[in-house]
Amino acid sequence: MDDPSIAPRALSQTPAAPALLTSLGRGWNGLEAEFRRIPAGRTKVAATLSHRLGVHYGAPVNAHCRCDGRVHRRVQSHGDADFVPAGLDGEWQDDADCTILRLSLSAALLRQTAEDLGVNPDRVALAPRFQLRDPGIEHIAWALKVELETTSFTDRLYADSLGVALAARLVHLTVGQPGGASRPSRQTLSPRQESRLLAFIEANLGQKLSLADLAAVAGVSLSQLKALFPISMGAPVHQYVLRRRVERAKSLLLAGDLPISQVALEAGFAHQSHMAHCMKRVLGLTPRRLLAMRQ
Repeated sequence: MDDPSIAPRALSQTPAAPALLTSLGRGWNGLEAEFRRIPAGRTKVAATLSHRLGVHYGAPVNAHCRCDGRVHRRVQSHGDADFVPAGLDGEWQDDADCTILRLSLSAALLRQTAEDLGVNPDRVALAPRFQLRDPGIEHIAWALKVELETTSFTDRLYADSLGVALAARLVHLTVGQPGGASRPSRQTLSPRQESRLLAFIEANLGQKLSLADLAAVAGVSLSQLKALFPISMGAPVHQYVLRRRVERAKSLLLAGDLPISQVALEAGFAHQSHMAHCMKRVLGLTPRRLLAMRQ
């Protein structure tokens, strides 16, 4: 029976309006995201093969939720998250329009992350959770929202890393921190792994790189690479690659053999303005300012 405190409205499988922001076409691995306006009333979201998180954004609403026989009534506030495991559908009834960030995590990525953490994937017994408050999940969610808001090209390494972090957080919340299992057996990359990995990055700065590509080169899992790379190189993978691209662009600009637009492509940026934004952030200088200082 519907919540009598909320006036009944038409049931819809999905909102008619398109997503305000979406990760479609960005090439993310095992992770999808969309920022969507949900109309007041009842909305049913059909089961999928992925695990889903809906993180509430903005003003609170009164919500009534159903999933897998569970019912929950609450005031849904900014940062509250609902988790629905793969294979389950859910129904929400809100008394006002609201905005949510929907995250879909592949079952394969969650299973692989659990194994990387030393957890038997069969122990990860996922169940629906309503109004979940977790600082780690909220931090990852809003970082992903910022990525969605970025209209210029961004390297998918960062989104890949956030996907692994989200999977690890869900494993932790489900089974607790495994005793020592989350620590990789090797505390740093070996010299051979470092050499192969850095050579691959340098040779492919002009191409799109993924966390899976780099993990395969190093011969480690995604979670291990995410944990070991900062220890060995002093920065997360995506930050290291960005800095190397900026340094490559700086060298090419100072050499003076290529126009700025071509330098951007050679260094792995989508276009000239993307390169200028990243150089300003890393070096504190735009390409034109750098060229002016050379003269």
